[in-house]
Amino acid sequence: MPKPPRPRLPTAIWALGFVSLLMDVSSEMIHALLPLFMVDALGMSVALVGLLEGLAEATALLLKVFSGVISDWFGRRKPLALLGYGLSAACKPLFALATGPGLVFTARLLDRVGKGIRGAPRDALVADLAPPAQRGAAFGLRQALDTVGAFLGPLLATALMLLWADNFRAVFIVALVPALLCVLLLALGVQEPESPRGERRVNPISRASLRRLPATYWWVVGVGAVFTLARFSEAFLVLRAQQVGVALALVPLVMVAMNAVYAAAAYPFGKLADRVPPRALLAAGLVVLIAADGVLAVTGHWSGLLLGVALWGLHMGMTQGVLAAMVAASAPADLRGTAFGFFNLLSGGAMLLASVVAGLLWEWLGPAWTFGAGAAFSALALLGLAAWVRQRAQPGPAGERCG
Repeated sequence: MPKPPRPRLPTAIWALGFVSLLMDVSSEMIHALLPLFMVDALGMSVALVGLLEGLAEATALLLKVFSGVISDWFGRRKPLALLGYGLSAACKPLFALATGPGLVFTARLLDRVGKGIRGAPRDALVADLAPPAQRGAAFGLRQALDTVGAFLGPLLATALMLLWADNFRAVFIVALVPALLCVLLLALGVQEPESPRGERRVNPISRASLRRLPATYWWVVGVGAVFTLARFSEAFLVLRAQQVGVALALVPLVMVAMNAVYAAAAYPFGKLADRVPPRALLAAGLVVLIAADGVLAVTGHWSGLLLGVALWGLHMGMTQGVLAAMVAASAPADLRGTAFGFFNLLSGGAMLLASVVAGLLWEWLGPAWTFGAGAAFSALALLGLAAWVRQRAQPGPAGERCG
């Protein structure tokens, strides 16, 4: 007897995916060019770029704690998501106006503040909307559409750079258009589920509430932080492309290639995580990241660069949606915003450390040492994952649902 077809994902999940797609088109049009703009046009050092990238990403991830807690406290996700996307859209013109590090730093931080405000509520909203048996697929779909935007953005940036003779500022201005469309789609196209009537709201970060987050959740948080430590900012992929001799106008194609692989892999691996132990996908993803770092450390040709970047994107597709689904599965429904917030707080600290170390190694010892260190951190993450598997093999109250 044939199996009944699996139910389709809710329309709102698709809408959230296209919201992410539009904002990533906007953001990646800027981010694909920003490292070159900072180094070549504004004269900033690579170490300063690494520090800025780390601080910007850490700011976003730190703020996810507070926005996640607020969304749990009030039982509403969409208003905070709208605020975050709106702030990121509003700051886009500042990149075009920048004439020195100060305004670039301000614009980048405001953009990441917007990301920090929207991130945890949006992820919790995905978990609220998705059927439990399809959470991996839901997060994989949202991540895949997000990443389609992340390669369309650099592709559009490349075309405009060629058309407008390397005019960074004109490209930055055009990036405002998809950002505004993103905010409009979220406002009109996503309906938030109603909270249960009469439900008593409690402080999500009280001692009693935090005790309800199980040991399984905290293991996911720890593993996710080590994963982030092993993977520094993609700005260094852009700089590596320039260092091996890729023409300035074509450098954004590096991010196109990485995100094309990421987008193609995210949804299939998200669906696979609903059927197999996610830890197996995480381990395989780390092996792929070690290979990517190794190739990028030794290559001196565009073909090696392309292989390393493709492996990097494959690693992202294998792991990022899976980790999000594991957080959703291991946390109580009324604490999902807080759970995603703490998950991203630890990841933020790891991102700051990894990007600063990567920038310093690049300045002092060269790109090979930067990517070599990434491979070493990836190996440490693999050891941490092995320890997690051993811990979960011990008898205890935590189930295998997200392992």
